[in-house]
Amino acid sequence: MPETPHSLETHHVTGPDRVRIVIAEGHGLVRAGFRVLLERQAGMVVAAEAASVEAAVAATLTTGADVVLMDLDLPGGGGIEAARRILDEAAGAATRVVMVIASASDEAVFGALRAGATGLLLKDADPAELVAAVRVVACGEAMLAPGLASRLVADFMTRPERLRSSPEQLEELTAREREVVGLVACGLSNEEIAEQLVVTRATAKTHVSRALCKLHARDRAQLVVLAYEAGLVRPGQQMTGPSGQAEPVSPVIHLGRYASARGRRSVVRPLAA
Repeated sequence: MPETPHSLETHHVTGPDRVRIVIAEGHGLVRAGFRVLLERQAGMVVAAEAASVEAAVAATLTTGADVVLMDLDLPGGGGIEAARRILDEAAGAATRVVMVIASASDEAVFGALRAGATGLLLKDADPAELVAAVRVVACGEAMLAPGLASRLVADFMTRPERLRSSPEQLEELTAREREVVGLVACGLSNEEIAEQLVVTRATAKTHVSRALCKLHARDRAQLVVLAYEAGLVRPGQQMTGPSGQAEPVSPVIHLGRYASARGRRSVVRPLAA
């Protein structure tokens, strides 16, 4: 069935350096608010709007969008299904997904991450958080709203049985690759991993790339999920912070912290392989 004019709207895009965004949201007023907010930002343009899963997939593939701002409850199958289809059908493209969710439930958060989302925001996030998430994700980083991360980790700490033993895929990793995956899960960039392990940035990038390939992970956000569930890094684990004081480490919290506050440095020690 063809999309109606209200379910898919494409905008004219100009400028080679602009971040092209598709807004996939079922409510027209919300879409309009997102569009006004994002188009006021330097270097951003809304390439299309979509009100359903089918429209979101079509709009993303048609425009070659850099970022899709996706509602988890998108009509026609949900944002998780839309994200899977977009990232599968746009294989090889640089399209990334920021998922907007109503609650911090494990199902919503881990479902979005498994589907390939590299940004997660709660619907009550501040406008500045939404803009920051789009910018960070467009640059190839991952971002999870700090408030969302804190609630998620608190839930996991009340149910330690969720930390399962290492999956069989991890057995394919070398000891150094397991260490690198743990550092990725703690939120470190390739430069920070290189400094931590006293290797070159190129070597750190190679280790990350090999781990992604062996684990069949789409991106660094999915490495976080694997490391978290496999127990490579655990909620409540201690790290040494900038002040020298011990502070808890969580791969999910640090995913958000490092993405949104670059320049903070910490010595992070994942669990031994």
